[in-house]
Amino acid sequence: MQGNLPPEAQEKLEELQDLQETAQQVAVQKNQAETQLNESRNALETLEEVDADTTMYREAGELLIETDHETATEELDEKVDSLEVRLETLKKQEERVQSEFEQLQQELQQMLGGGGGMGGGPGAGPSPGPGA
Repeated sequence: MQGNLPPEAQEKLEELQDLQETAQQVAVQKNQAETQLNESRNALETLEEVDADTTMYREAGELLIETDHETATEELDEKVDSLEVRLETLKKQEERVQSEFEQLQQELQQMLGGGGGMGGGPGAGPSPGPGA
C-alpha cells in the first residue's frame, strides 16, 4: 500500500510513524516518573511517622548506607521536587507530540484527497481512477 503513495505522502507517513514511536517512549518515561514520584511521596509520608533517632539506611547501588532522619527527608524532598519537574516536562512533551501527530495526520489526509472524512486516514489511499 505504501508503495502506491506519492513521495510526499510517503514521507509524511514515515514522520507519523516516528512520532508514534516518540509518543510511546514519552508515555513510558512519564509512567516511570509517576511511579517514582508516588514511591518517593509514600517514603516521605512514612518518614513523618518515624522517630528522628531511628537508625535508617538508604540505597546506594548495591549497598545500604546508614543515614539520619534529616538527611533522608532532605534527599527525598529534593527527589520529589525533581520528579515533579520531570513529570511536568514529560506531560508538555506528550501534548506537543500529540499536537504534531494530529497536524501531520490532517496534512496527510488532505494530501491523499480525504479532506478529513470519516473513512480517511493514513491507511486510506486514493480511490482508483476510471477503468480500474
